[in-house]
Amino acid sequence: MDFLSAEHLRVLHDLIVSAGDQAFEASKQSFEVFEKGVDDYVTNIDRQLDADLSKALRHHFPQDGVVSEENISSFQAFQSNYKRLWLIDPIDGTEDYIRHRPYYSVMVGLLQGYRPVAGWIYAPAFRQLYWGGPSQGLFQSHDNQAVSLHPQVPCASSEGAARIIIGDRDQKRFGSAIAAHLPSIQFYTLGSFGLKVLEVIQGRAGLYLYCNGRVKLWDTAGPLALALAAGLTCCDLEGNPLRFGPDAVAVKTLVHYQSIVIGWPAYVEAMLPQIRQAVAAVGLKAGTEYDTKPTV
Repeated sequence: MDFLSAEHLRVLHDLIVSAGDQAFEASKQSFEVFEKGVDDYVTNIDRQLDADLSKALRHHFPQDGVVSEENISSFQAFQSNYKRLWLIDPIDGTEDYIRHRPYYSVMVGLLQGYRPVAGWIYAPAFRQLYWGGPSQGLFQSHDNQAVSLHPQVPCASSEGAARIIIGDRDQKRFGSAIAAHLPSIQFYTLGSFGLKVLEVIQGRAGLYLYCNGRVKLWDTAGPLALALAAGLTCCDLEGNPLRFGPDAVAVKTLVHYQSIVIGWPAYVEAMLPQIRQAVAAVGLKAGTEYDTKPTV
């Protein structure tokens, strides 16, 4: 990455992998779980890793802003006119982590000019680190052996071509309506937002759909940098490009206003009109609109 030195990259990789490995080892012991909100949980491990990663990034990148999920006061950096902004998700997929399932990750993303330019996703249970960005390409490493990550477009005859990866909440609300419009579609899910995006990058799904209005900048900055590097379409249900500035994000909570569709261009083009109709119909039945700015 031309805007990060080789030493900075080494430090970042060491920090992220170390944090993930700590989470993995801690998962074998007892840990505390707290409820932040409705169906929103955090562990003492999230909080410790959040503090450690934040401190390290501020040390190594003192001119940049740092926002981390578990430090509400850090959200102010989003409005502080930093040229670059680091976003930390210490454990993405906390529910899977709590339930001792493997689909959680440590994620770091970098915004520059409110655009995702780099991201890192580490899946401790699989010892896999993924990183890259739109101008740098995509890479992965397993046990410190780094290689290029080659995106895989689902073949028309493959199972992945007819699969949508979708969260449990969205499937419960919109799954039946989408299936009525696209009867050949198969739904599946797993925990981490970042690992869902990697399912699409690696050709196991045609697209990833997210509509429930809870996703925040630390969930999206890193994975979207990888998605853009892979050549995926990243848009909302209207087909508008995803945005990361104050006009598209609630500045107090850093929740995205836009619905999110991440997929291979041909699949987005073919499926998006039907998905949009299905989601809109469910929204109308519920007396709501699917893409309305939340009250914050």
